[in-house]
Amino acid sequence: MSKIRWLLAALGVALVSLVPVLGASAPAGADPGTILKFTSMTPVTGPYVGTANPIRTVPGGGLPWIITAGNGALKSDGRLLVHVRGLVLADQAPVPPALRGTNPVPDFEAIVSCQTITGSMATVTNVATGQFAASMRGNADIKARVKLPEPCIAPIVFVASPTGAWFAATGS
Repeated sequence: MSKIRWLLAALGVALVSLVPVLGASAPAGADPGTILKFTSMTPVTGPYVGTANPIRTVPGGGLPWIITAGNGALKSDGRLLVHVRGLVLADQAPVPPALRGTNPVPDFEAIVSCQTITGSMATVTNVATGQFAASMRGNADIKARVKLPEPCIAPIVFVASPTGAWFAATGS
């Protein structure tokens, strides 16, 4: 029994000693923290194609898409980095055969969507970057800074058309 008490006491001390580390804040002027890092994105497909089922008021693109790779990070100061590769129209109906496997949109933008608090109400705030060149193969690198709401809860990053319809979103 004394071994169990000793073990519990040792664990208790270890857990208590972690509290200052977990609550520590970065010194002034330090690099802002990463609030979202993602290694996958999912393309708009199925019921998310079009305007019928928007995610946080962001409508889906009008045709199904596929993506080879998508990753990036969002910092607490609004710096955003997104790399997409192979973000192209799907090889399936209703995509016209001549457009399948291509990206017909010359520029992408990113939209960061946050749950936030306005007054005492839960709200959604979406902020968009400017436009970034996208190749016909669906490759683009987005490096921008957006003004995030405070707080920015449960952020989602979308790669979208300049009209604001999303082609890929964080997740899998």
